[in-house]
Amino acid sequence: MNDLKTVYLSIGSNLGDRLRNLQKAVFSLHREVGTVVAISRVYESPSWGFEAGNFLNAAVGLETELSPQKVLERILAIEKEMGRERTAAIGYQSRNIDIDIIYYEYEIIETPELTIPHPQMTKRRFVLRPLSDIAPQFYHPILNKDTRNLIQESRDKTNPEKTNYRLYKNRQELFSNTQFIAIEGNIGAGKTTLARKMANDFNAKLVLERFAENPFLPNFYKDQTRYAFPLEMSFLADRYQQFTDDTSQYDLFKNFMISDYDIFKSLIFAGVTLQKAEYELYKKVFNFMYKEVTKPRIYVYLYQQTDRLIYNIKKRGRDYEQGITPEYLNQINRGYFDFLKSYPEENSLVIDITDMDFVEDENDYNTIVTKIQDFAIGQSLLT
Repeated sequence: MNDLKTVYLSIGSNLGDRLRNLQKAVFSLHREVGTVVAISRVYESPSWGFEAGNFLNAAVGLETELSPQKVLERILAIEKEMGRERTAAIGYQSRNIDIDIIYYEYEIIETPELTIPHPQMTKRRFVLRPLSDIAPQFYHPILNKDTRNLIQESRDKTNPEKTNYRLYKNRQELFSNTQFIAIEGNIGAGKTTLARKMANDFNAKLVLERFAENPFLPNFYKDQTRYAFPLEMSFLADRYQQFTDDTSQYDLFKNFMISDYDIFKSLIFAGVTLQKAEYELYKKVFNFMYKEVTKPRIYVYLYQQTDRLIYNIKKRGRDYEQGITPEYLNQINRGYFDFLKSYPEENSLVIDITDMDFVEDENDYNTIVTKIQDFAIGQSLLT
């Protein structure tokens, strides 16, 4: 194994969703270049050397086995993947992402493709100020001055402003900030499978709905009118007890919680299956219980078209589910969407997975996780 080298980078963006651009760049650097070990606060500053919108800037420290040239190659590939094309055009331009190598250990490198330390760093407070957060005493190998001294001596008159935004070293740390994610969906949507995969990949406490032994369920699918009320009351009692037990205490060895249900589903299903009088009685009991339960920070709804749900239900082969009708599934979908209309928009995310197979296709799985990731980045503004 090669020795790890410490690299300091400057990242910036002034186009599009600037914060998401920075966060995506950090995740890519962690995946493609090396382990991110430090991130500065995010600063906002006016464009430097040209007239354009303000930049968000940050500094990143990472450990890598790659050579300086390989680090540069990976950085350019990340920028290209994010939509930036470096050109030979004269002058500075706006960009959705800009990643520069500031230091590679204490090495001094000067080639046609790469100069380290970065030749313009001492003139740029938007580089030095974030760098001082994570490497205040790192000495410039040529000037023999640390970051704090370089700031004091810089002739740059701009004053980068510290923001309340936060960047995360990796997805696991980002999801940890959410504390609790609920994965919901119609019957057969795959919510349990997704919750299991994410819990395994991101070290989350897994909270699963336990209802396989409910004595009313098989009979309900045979005679809904007769068994709807005892079924829904049984589910509510079980879910409330399970959900309260499972979410009341965090696992010290896990980063966050992820569940394959939210207790509000009880009211959604009851609204579909119960008669009006039964539903009103049920709702009173439910509202009393719902006040006491932990609410998810992110509520993900996996939407699938009904014909796909029917296919999934048949494929998994549970005998008591084979009588489920398309009409019933459509009602459940409508119930969820009615609920989501009343749920805070900043906490709910709908993902259409009709054309996805995240069980067999890793790309589809990563697409879903990335959508949840991007949503969580937006939520980081609230913390």
